[in-house]
Amino acid sequence: MILSRYEQMIARRYLMPGKGEGFIFLVAAISLIAVMLGVAALIVVMSVMNGFRAELFDKLVGLNGHAVIQGYDGRLSNWEEIARQARATPGVTSATPLIEKPLLATYNGGAEAVIVRGMTVADIRDNPSLKNKIVSGSLDAITPGGGKVAIGSRLASKLGITLGQTLSILNPAGRSTPFGTMPRQIAYEVGAIFEIGIYDFDDAFVVMPMQDAQTLLLMDGQVGMVEVQTTNPDKVADILAPLADKIENRGVVIDWRQMNASLFEALQVDRVVSFVILSLIILVAVFNILSSLIMLVWAKKRDIAILRTMGATRRSLLRIFVTVGLAIGTLGTLAGLVLGTVLLHFRQGLLDGVQAMTGQRIWDPSIRFLTDLPSKPDPLEITGICLMAIGLSFLAALYPAFKAASTDPVEVLRYE
Repeated sequence: MILSRYEQMIARRYLMPGKGEGFIFLVAAISLIAVMLGVAALIVVMSVMNGFRAELFDKLVGLNGHAVIQGYDGRLSNWEEIARQARATPGVTSATPLIEKPLLATYNGGAEAVIVRGMTVADIRDNPSLKNKIVSGSLDAITPGGGKVAIGSRLASKLGITLGQTLSILNPAGRSTPFGTMPRQIAYEVGAIFEIGIYDFDDAFVVMPMQDAQTLLLMDGQVGMVEVQTTNPDKVADILAPLADKIENRGVVIDWRQMNASLFEALQVDRVVSFVILSLIILVAVFNILSSLIMLVWAKKRDIAILRTMGATRRSLLRIFVTVGLAIGTLGTLAGLVLGTVLLHFRQGLLDGVQAMTGQRIWDPSIRFLTDLPSKPDPLEITGICLMAIGLSFLAALYPAFKAASTDPVEVLRYE
């Protein structure tokens, strides 16, 4: 919308309060602040939602793969053949054996439920969710037959165990003896402590070489499942469909969506609901713009009539008042963009400050899964939010602008 010089001058004057127009200016300022807060809230919430989903997905998939092939009885005796068939499937990048079993760990009189995870040595050292998350020790110390394991930081804290100390892992399904089944208990030295950032993993996982897990669980060369990585996690079901048909009598394919279906569906619903609710803030701000412009048109009715008698066209007045409404909406949107960016940058510090002031643990890792508040701004999404706010401001300015343009100077100035 291109304005002439006199239209720009009038639009600027109407944006500033005149004599007796302080209330109109106050309503316009409140409208601008409301647009700013609405845009900032949408940017922050949607970015945090995106970051939460991305962080959760990366860490869950980083440890569990895009899918697993699991035996019907929890064991895969012919896993080498299944892994070979998986690697030969187009779109599959890797297939590695895996053991995962809930057991009991003890140390110095304390006991905690743990999840023993047996992995190949190469997978332990190359897994991105593990190798960059070591807070103490080294994954190089975890070798087959070495008697060392890696444990989560929260598990170490609960047991009161540190690097180099020894914990015992108890397998209740031990060997049968004339006196009954004797639980199997093996001691392991803590060779590394990791902190992945997902509460459940850091709270319970004990990672050990595949051979050690097979010995502990008496699996005699068997594994619990085969972990599969693909070229595209969003199309994992289509990629693994041919493999599922081949192994239907030996095991079942479970992809990451099935393993975490309720969690990711809840995140998606929460994301949509949050967007709709927070959009109402912008909608309320837009109604404030509408009301302030209606009051402005009413207050400037005499000025508008004089402009009409001086040769101002209806289209010119239309442009002036649409520009005033757009200016309020655009300034509020830009301010909201800046405020949202600042809040995202200092989000963790602000969260910690609020928790310290209120004494409440707002971000509880045991509920939220992640230990830190994540963020992943989406430029396209942020652009859409800004365009939505500006577009609604434009729509709100149309009615007052048409009312101003339709002013009859004869009626207004008849008794002047």
